[in-house]
Amino acid sequence: MAALDQKSPNVLLQSLCCRITGKSEADVAHQFQYAVRVIGSNYAPTIERDEFLVSEKIKKELLKQRREADAALFSELHRKLQTQGVLKHRWSILYLLLSLCEDPRKPSSRVGSYGAVFAQALPCDAHSTPFYYARPQSLSLSYPERSVLAAHNASSMGTSGISSLGVYPVNGPGPSPQSLLTGSGAQPVTDPARGSRLAWALPISGSPSGAAPPTSRPPVGPASAPPARPLHRQRRDGDGSAEISEAALVRDILYVFQGIDGKFIKMCAPENCYKIDSKVPLCKSLRDTSSRLAELGWLHNKVRKYTDSRSLDRAFGLVGQSFCASLHQELKEYYRLLSVLHAQLQVEDDQGVNVGVDSNLTLRRLLVWTYDPKIRLKTLAALVDYCQGRKGGELASAVHAYGKTGDPHMRALVQHILGLVSHPILNFLYRWIYDGELEDTYHEFFVASDPTVKTDRLWHDKYSLRKSMIPSFITMDQARKVLLIGKSINFLHQVCHDRTPPGKILPASKSTDSPKDAAELFTDLEGAFQSKIDAAYFETSKYLLDVLNKNYQLLDHLQAMRRYLLLGQGDFIRHLMDLLKPELARAATTLYQHNLTGILETAVRATNAQFDSPEILKRLDVRLLEVSPGDTGWDVFSLDYHVDGPIATVFTRECMSHYLRVFNFLWRAKRMEYILTDIWKSQMCNAKLLKSMPELSGVLHQCHVLASEMVHFIHQMQYYITFEVLECSWDELWNKVQQAQDLDHIIAAHDVFLDTIISRCLLDSNSRSLLNQLRAVFDQIIEFQNAQDTLYRSALEELQLRVQYEDNKRQREQEGEWGVTAEQEAAENKRVQEFKDTIPKMCSQLRLLTHFYQGIVQEFLRLLMTSSDESLQFLSFRLDFNEHYKARDPRLRPSLGATRGRRSSNI
Repeated sequence: MAALDQKSPNVLLQSLCCRITGKSEADVAHQFQYAVRVIGSNYAPTIERDEFLVSEKIKKELLKQRREADAALFSELHRKLQTQGVLKHRWSILYLLLSLCEDPRKPSSRVGSYGAVFAQALPCDAHSTPFYYARPQSLSLSYPERSVLAAHNASSMGTSGISSLGVYPVNGPGPSPQSLLTGSGAQPVTDPARGSRLAWALPISGSPSGAAPPTSRPPVGPASAPPARPLHRQRRDGDGSAEISEAALVRDILYVFQGIDGKFIKMCAPENCYKIDSKVPLCKSLRDTSSRLAELGWLHNKVRKYTDSRSLDRAFGLVGQSFCASLHQELKEYYRLLSVLHAQLQVEDDQGVNVGVDSNLTLRRLLVWTYDPKIRLKTLAALVDYCQGRKGGELASAVHAYGKTGDPHMRALVQHILGLVSHPILNFLYRWIYDGELEDTYHEFFVASDPTVKTDRLWHDKYSLRKSMIPSFITMDQARKVLLIGKSINFLHQVCHDRTPPGKILPASKSTDSPKDAAELFTDLEGAFQSKIDAAYFETSKYLLDVLNKNYQLLDHLQAMRRYLLLGQGDFIRHLMDLLKPELARAATTLYQHNLTGILETAVRATNAQFDSPEILKRLDVRLLEVSPGDTGWDVFSLDYHVDGPIATVFTRECMSHYLRVFNFLWRAKRMEYILTDIWKSQMCNAKLLKSMPELSGVLHQCHVLASEMVHFIHQMQYYITFEVLECSWDELWNKVQQAQDLDHIIAAHDVFLDTIISRCLLDSNSRSLLNQLRAVFDQIIEFQNAQDTLYRSALEELQLRVQYEDNKRQREQEGEWGVTAEQEAAENKRVQEFKDTIPKMCSQLRLLTHFYQGIVQEFLRLLMTSSDESLQFLSFRLDFNEHYKARDPRLRPSLGATRGRRSSNI
């Protein structure tokens, strides 16, 4: 041996055998022979030969190790390698690199222990499964073919896949497998404890140590199995009369387990099941047992068909691919069982009649050993049926629904699948709430984005919830918070232009490292998961509100809306109305906006408004509404407040249109109060002057009475609007804004504030008739002002003429002449008489105006009393506190039944 090259494969292989087994060179001769056979075999890896998938997995491994630069470098090198034709088997090289980069401290995903390969030639336990795998090769069709194939493999090399395992005995590829390992006899033995994770262990014969089989299944072995008669192959090719042996049925069943038609058991397409040909001579018990076993193949085909059709469908999304991966993992465990059964059957074929009958494969033993796999495949098949046509979060909800069962084994299986399925969703979620990034190519996540929405509508329209994609294990409140977190981050970056990294806004985050972490997190939805969502929600929302309040003065702008557009700044509004009175009395077509803007600036400088922030005052402006024929300046004038940037998210165009409507209503009501003040001033100033004209006492009394009614009406309306509507609503809004936890709370409170004002100021569609009556009252006040101005003007002219006549008469008398001539006296009397003749006309005009006004007020009161709003009903009581109008209109007197009904409803 010393003369051999120390670097030759044989020497290196023998050294490897000594290192693994811990024995000397003389003691590892049999293991060395076995290793040579293994190396000469063409074992195929258990993943699909897809170069792209392997390269992507390498990059993911690098990213998990926080080696982003290495991942980018690998991607560039791989791209260059693809453009060159130097290597023909790039996939194999990449797969080798992927295998070498695995952490040796972690359990292997392919072979549990290299020592186990030498101890037992069966696949050992695996804890992870690649997304793709090679399908086990089918078994040879007949016993002679299997014998030829075994002989061929004994002289050359094995085939690939599970068939390569099948041509060897159960404990290795050598002719005397057990003797190579233990030095004992040639009886094949296995240990049931070496089965797969799915409890699909196959106790072929008694344990070498004499240990009993697991108690979860009926013990099957030489100690418990009844003695069976030797199995003779009674049927040969061309012999149609002999009955089929049980061994032939077992061989067919193994084909069916893989979804392959056997010689006797074939798929019946019309009935969609495996059936034994009715012409085949077979007893009823074996036929029934075979049919029961063949169901396993049908279930396998159902699951396999789903995975084959969906695995390469990229539109199925990451969640769907994870679901397929979980199904592949379960099928892999199922194929491990088939490889064990295949190996046992190979032992029987290779050793022939020397095999003990107690270790033979029988249909009854297959029933026992496939009991658990059948239950699992049934669960998978039902899950596949239920998940048809679903993707993303909807698919995760379907899987989660199947976990609500009392069977602990089924629940564990579904929980394992749910962990794999929910892993991509959790990655989407963490990327969204910690970075504000939404990489949802296949629309699987429950947060949707509309790229066509502009920045000014980002908060309202760009992001929304896909309710169908919300997993059933995530509540609607949690989904709303998740939406708000990512939306807040994007709002800060794109609208507020805040460049603070997300890591400084939120505490350090931990992404999900494995599907197991995802499953554990989702099982504690009210604990760890809820705490993560709440922490991110509170921190992000608090930071956003701080930016809006400190950098963009959101609350200051809100108060400015109250002071200027809702007439809260009383001294400014009064002074502005005094300055605008000459301008607004003109026709609307003669107004110029720059003149009105100058008057506005004068009013600001002359009142307390000058102490407001320049940022607020520069946004205050004058706006002229659309002009209609006959409009005056009072009809088209309006104040405006310009909003842009982040505050436009709260004060949207719809909100500003509501503010404009409310301002016009309040401005007109304020004008009525201004007009009535002028009417009262005119009456007070002219009362003493017109005492010398007793014929006017009646008409002046009518003016005073009507003016008093109007003043009472307007004062009550102003009290209702100012205190009951504006102040109460504003107090509620301010309290809600101070307690708001996120921007949506502020927007919702502001919208409720505006809706309340619109409805209680009679500006909504339900109060249209009330608003029409109120506007008619305002029109009557303007007509009354015009009528009184005409009356006072003519009365003062007449008074001036009389005073002038008396002065001329007194002057002439002092000069010693006659005071008046007969002609002058006659002309004076005639003029006085003509004036007196106009007084009844003035009285009738006032009576008519009073009648119309009272009729409108009575109708307004009637509508108020029938309103469903209690505040409007109370307003009707204040307007008619002394039942003045109720005495005139019977409709204002509620019936006894209506009163009782109202009282009972209040109770």
